[in-house]
Amino acid sequence: MRKIIFTKTGIILILIFLFAIYGLFKAENFLLGPKIIIESPKNGQVFTFSDIEISGQASNISLFYLNGRQIFTDKSGKFKESLLLARGYNIIELKAKDKFNREVKEIRELVLK
Repeated sequence: MRKIIFTKTGIILILIFLFAIYGLFKAENFLLGPKIIIESPKNGQVFTFSDIEISGQASNISLFYLNGRQIFTDKSGKFKESLLLARGYNIIELKAKDKFNREVKEIRELVLK
């Protein structure tokens, strides 16, 4: 009889452990907060034309800004926006917030000759 009780208890404990691991795996993105990955342009890149495109991917965001102007992502989190650079040194700031008001910033410094 004891062997059956220990077997049932062991199976229940293993199932609880597996559900906990699965829950942490699914909640990982929400626990880590917002993330921005800029694919283009590269930091410090020099341009000879003023019209550029900034693109990348953002995840776990509720608000997303490019130089203080709200922008949007598609369903998979990808973004693509056109920008006009001023002659000389330019700073581009992407800022994202999640629903818990955690914030992350990415900055690109670009030059237009």
